[in-house]
Amino acid sequence: MMICAALCLGVASIMFLHANHVLGQDKGAGKGQAIKLPPPRIDGPISIEKALAERRSVRVYKESPLTLADLSQLLWAAQGITEPKRGLRTAPSPMAAYLLNTYVVSGNVIDLPMGMYKYEPKDHTLIKTKEGDKKTELFNALGQAPIKNAPILIVFSGMSDRSKRPGWMYLEAGAASQNVYLETVAMGLGTVTMAGFKDEDVRKVLNLEPNEQPIYIMPVGRK
Repeated sequence: MMICAALCLGVASIMFLHANHVLGQDKGAGKGQAIKLPPPRIDGPISIEKALAERRSVRVYKESPLTLADLSQLLWAAQGITEPKRGLRTAPSPMAAYLLNTYVVSGNVIDLPMGMYKYEPKDHTLIKTKEGDKKTELFNALGQAPIKNAPILIVFSGMSDRSKRPGWMYLEAGAASQNVYLETVAMGLGTVTMAGFKDEDVRKVLNLEPNEQPIYIMPVGRK
């Protein structure tokens, strides 16, 4: 009897732990939960001069997915922390105001569900802000072909209330987008900066704040 009771207790404990593990997985994948990205590399396969020489706008992408490591590298290039003590980033910002928000709209990334995620440079993490196929919604609203066939979109928005000079956010976005361009060259990927859209259409689909200005949409995929 004692052996039977011990066995039953052990089975019950295993089932309880398994249930908690599954619940933890579900919770971790839900809206608002942080997804830790792989560490970026800081020594690439080509020189900065070669990347500059080969930088081109690419509007057509293969159907193959990207990985979390790919995403990690791209986001680090855009806004990653390079000096933790001062919080300095890969892209310059006037007076270190950091007026940008950086989002990823995921369509075809291994181990990353469809949805919209906000990049948090300090922790190098993604925070899910919207679930579902926001990429198709954005394509339907804007009708621009590169959005449809890219596995991800990187979206830069500016916060006009973070500085007395709101126009600085455009300078910062230009630097960040060039970083993404050069990183895609090093990774054998392609991208293009897109700004020919109605701000309200993007704001509505992505549910941006009223004071949040969409600046660039950058589809990224394999060439």
